[in-house]
Amino acid sequence: MRDVDKVINEAVKWIKSTVGGAGAKGVVFGLSGGIDSAVVAALCKKAFPENSLGVIMPCYSNPVDEEHALMTAEAIGLETKTVILDRAFDEMKSALGVHGDDPRLATANIKARLRMITVYYYAGLRNCLVAGTSNRCELFIGYFTKHGDAGVDFMPLAGFVKSEVVELAYKLGIPEIVITKAPTAGLWEGQSDEKDMGMNYTELDNYILTGNAEDKIREKVDGMHQKSEHKRRLIPKFAPEEKGDIVF
Repeated sequence: MRDVDKVINEAVKWIKSTVGGAGAKGVVFGLSGGIDSAVVAALCKKAFPENSLGVIMPCYSNPVDEEHALMTAEAIGLETKTVILDRAFDEMKSALGVHGDDPRLATANIKARLRMITVYYYAGLRNCLVAGTSNRCELFIGYFTKHGDAGVDFMPLAGFVKSEVVELAYKLGIPEIVITKAPTAGLWEGQSDEKDMGMNYTELDNYILTGNAEDKIREKVDGMHQKSEHKRRLIPKFAPEEKGDIVF
């Protein structure tokens, strides 16, 4: 980005306008300990210095993630709330009858959806909107959980690929260790974004920004984009012809 300070000011202004336009008083978001949520936290804190809440939600998570989340909060002076979801996750698995041989992602996505419920609870208490932390790369290939981390009111990072999020993070004073750690959704032990995607962020960023990539990367990204189209669309709504045009 040519002028990072200008972009940050634009983003902060947009957040204020989005929240104010909804009649809300501030912002709530999940604070995971990763770079994306850290950048969202810093932008929201600038937009609403007195009413931004980062919710830390461990769910059989690596303790380092909470440590990094608190480190970020301290660096930007952010209010936080910690809600441990281990028990809720166990209870939900029990209620659903989850088996050990069930698809790992279907089970892990329960965590993302419990976190969505949690941030909306606090947003409701405080008359706030929920900010999402997905970046442009994740949105393009569908690397997010429908009605989980994508269950939000607005997305400040939707226009930024990963390398641009890194630029923002340095400018916003995010701790170095948070910026340089391997990105992970933290849904299971040893998970990493790049391992899941089958490519690194440099390759993905480059293809999204320039359209240039090795054939195998192009085919993989295009395939992921096509298969995840339903995750980016508004919910399809049927109306019979006899009713004419219906405004939903």
